[in-house]
Amino acid sequence: MQINDVLASEFEQNRSRLRAVAYRMLGSLSEAEDAVQEAWLRLGRSDAASIDNLGGWLTTVVSRVCLDVLRSRKSRREDSLDAEPVEPASHKREINPEQEAELASSVGLAMLVVLDTLSPPERLAFVLHDMFDLSFDEIAGITGRTTAAARQLASRARRRVQGQHIKPTVNFTRQRRVVEAFLAAARKGDFDGLVSLLDPNAVLVSDPAAARGLPAVLEGAEAIAKRAVLGGARAAQPMLVDGTVGVVVAPRGRLLMVLRFTIVDDKVTRIESIAAPEHVSQLDLAVLS
Repeated sequence: MQINDVLASEFEQNRSRLRAVAYRMLGSLSEAEDAVQEAWLRLGRSDAASIDNLGGWLTTVVSRVCLDVLRSRKSRREDSLDAEPVEPASHKREINPEQEAELASSVGLAMLVVLDTLSPPERLAFVLHDMFDLSFDEIAGITGRTTAAARQLASRARRRVQGQHIKPTVNFTRQRRVVEAFLAAARKGDFDGLVSLLDPNAVLVSDPAAARGLPAVLEGAEAIAKRAVLGGARAAQPMLVDGTVGVVVAPRGRLLMVLRFTIVDDKVTRIESIAAPEHVSQLDLAVLS
């Protein structure tokens, strides 16, 4: 079928929303663009006259493409838990880092990290219902499940995103205040501010993946503050980690490192820097409200 100018114009009107849906499902701008392009190709092979709601049809197609990508991604991870994730050759094309950073910021780095811990059907159900207001009947049609099952998928995902499965172990308000002050000082390069937030005998312990050749253990407020100033914190965001307020470092939404804080009397006494995939996968992560 030849796509006429009217149909092409309608597709372009939907492109921005389709990309937003795909990005939230996949967390990758290049893969999101691929999913939208696939919807365009499938439109060209379809009987447009039989499509009553083009926007809904395109959303369904993009969602199914994303679900297939997520399932393939999950399978690759299970087959090679120790390997670094490899981006398919089709995704090696140049992307706009600023545009992807802007998209990640609009969603929230912590949200993208938690979405990546969900199963593919859970992620799809949560994104489509909670972020884009699709009905559970529509989601059921996309996932091939019943409406009740689609509702349960979104509910499970929502509990995980919000940390309802995690029992709080600290006073969130006080701990969050300290962690956010720590991040703010690191972003500004405020050495004295960092030292003031750290216990004089504070310890920073990093696993080998997080240390990256630097000392795995640092002792003392000044040594830790110097590391924090040099490391910067532009890609860091507070997050719930194992029931306490911690930090994720996720450039453009891609999880690089998790920091787990121990805070006593509003002073940071210990920071654990965790980057090894096998260790990160064991952490309970949730978005702070």
